[in-house]
Amino acid sequence: MAQKKTTSLLRYLRHLWNSEDIRRKLLITVALLALFRLAANIPAPGVDAEALKTFRDANAGSAGFLGILDLLSGGTISNFSLLSMGVYPYITAQIIIQLLIPIIPALQRKMEEDPREGRKWMEKWTYYLAVPMAMLSAIGQINIFNSLALQALNVKIVEFSFTQEELWVTSLTTLIAMTAGTMFAIWIGELISEYGIRGQGLSLVIFAGIVAQMPGSIIGLLQDKTSGWILVLITLVLILLTIYAIVYVQAGRRNVPVMYPGRRMGNRMSMPVKGTLPLNVNMAGMIPLIFASAILQFPVIVSSFFAQPDASPTVQSVVTWIQTNLGTNSGALYWWLYFFMVVTFTFFYTTVLFDQQNYGENLKRQGAQIPGVNRGAPTQKYLKRVQSLITLPGALFLGVVAIMPYLIGLGLQLFGLAAASTTNIFLVSSSGLLIVVGVVRDTFMNIEAELKLHGYEDTLLVK
Repeated sequence: MAQKKTTSLLRYLRHLWNSEDIRRKLLITVALLALFRLAANIPAPGVDAEALKTFRDANAGSAGFLGILDLLSGGTISNFSLLSMGVYPYITAQIIIQLLIPIIPALQRKMEEDPREGRKWMEKWTYYLAVPMAMLSAIGQINIFNSLALQALNVKIVEFSFTQEELWVTSLTTLIAMTAGTMFAIWIGELISEYGIRGQGLSLVIFAGIVAQMPGSIIGLLQDKTSGWILVLITLVLILLTIYAIVYVQAGRRNVPVMYPGRRMGNRMSMPVKGTLPLNVNMAGMIPLIFASAILQFPVIVSSFFAQPDASPTVQSVVTWIQTNLGTNSGALYWWLYFFMVVTFTFFYTTVLFDQQNYGENLKRQGAQIPGVNRGAPTQKYLKRVQSLITLPGALFLGVVAIMPYLIGLGLQLFGLAAASTTNIFLVSSSGLLIVVGVVRDTFMNIEAELKLHGYEDTLLVK
């Protein structure tokens, strides 16, 4: 059996490489990702390299606010590179546009009347919105780094101020360079989607960043001489269990029976056809995790604008409280807020996506009907209730994935194995693995679809 699987894998890889079109797309994708990772090591202008190194060493192993940003940017935050924000501002802009559509009736009508033009409009305004989002993120990141570095080390990582005349040009240069870095990352993702693996560009950019952090995280675990190997073994077991859970939940669905009308064949009418409408347990994917982290980051970014030496004691105490409780993982408040928001946004985003699908009206146009349910609005109401019921386990699963570093930390404390260096690898094994597994699965599905177009019928994925 094992030999048969090995032979099938070798035949699969050989067919994959022999297909000139697929080979070209894979090579282009790898080259563009390599270019992205190369650019990710270019520091932003105006950064004090020595102060940044000291600050990074002092905050090694942190997985709070900076850790979440580092996850989505592929480790570029800790290096303060040109690509520090990664594609995160674009994803945030995309989520905002998607959430505005059901809220603003004019936008909803625009999407319903001409979906193709509506998608073009969404893409255009997502790009427009990504620019100011990138600028705000850059300013917030600079202020947060400077504030934390001043509190811990009494140094500034970047001399940044638009109120001081001598720093105006330098500050503007830094801001433009970091914004341009974000747009470059988005452009790389679009090139991958167009010329490489279709539709996977932005996901692969984030994927490459997460995978690039794993070796360093494992090395960090091994540096703990007392329990390093034990922590690595625990981590590997947790990663395998998390991957299994992610695949199991992501593949979960409820097949709702649907009767489709028969076709006319000459003077005869065929019998109605019985089919199913699949409803996914996790329809929202990774979006709730990203959106919840963005909401939690917002107070930290806003508070960074008020973290000034001449601020009143009240303002300084509020800023310190926000950055301590929401900017780090030092307490349970951050993690339980994260859990609550992930569960809430899972239901909210699933509702938005489900309403946009408008299954009830679409089935009515096809003449299809769910047995025992009237067509149109009653069908939509019934399906919405079913979707809400199956979304509950998916939402709770995402919530547990989000706070897994905190839960694992509590578990390690019970056995006396808690260590500051463990947090990053566990962050990757939960939220990061959800991205990695999803991207790998979608990429394989795209590659297999391409192979089938070239006459290859075998599959390596369990559907």
